[in-house]
Amino acid sequence: MKKIWFLFILFFPAGLFAQDTLEINISGIRNAKGEILLQLYDSQHNLTGQAKGKPVDGKCIIRLGNIKPGRYAVRYFHDENLSGKLEINLIGIPKEGFGYSNNAAAVIGPPSFDKWLFDLNGNKKLELKITYL
Repeated sequence: MKKIWFLFILFFPAGLFAQDTLEINISGIRNAKGEILLQLYDSQHNLTGQAKGKPVDGKCIIRLGNIKPGRYAVRYFHDENLSGKLEINLIGIPKEGFGYSNNAAAVIGPPSFDKWLFDLNGNKKLELKITYL
């Protein structure tokens, strides 16, 4: 019986239990006020994780672990006043910095969700640049 378990453990695909790490490096942050709030979505646009980080020297690094391989998307904003929401002006233009994975550009509203999607198959690092309007 011990031999069967040994062979099972030896030859069973480790990939079935694989969990990946995603590192998000955000640059271009205009000040050290507040924090960066980030949301991770799966390919079906379901929220699968949230994180926050402190801006330091115009940058912020956020790491998410134990993520199953697949397609994901990220959006984030610089919550300068710690309100927990993206501040907008009277006509809906963001007053705080924001961004999306793949550095998808917002043109008259957010970019389509498909433009945010990226593949995660192993540990991954995203280099993102925040946008201020």
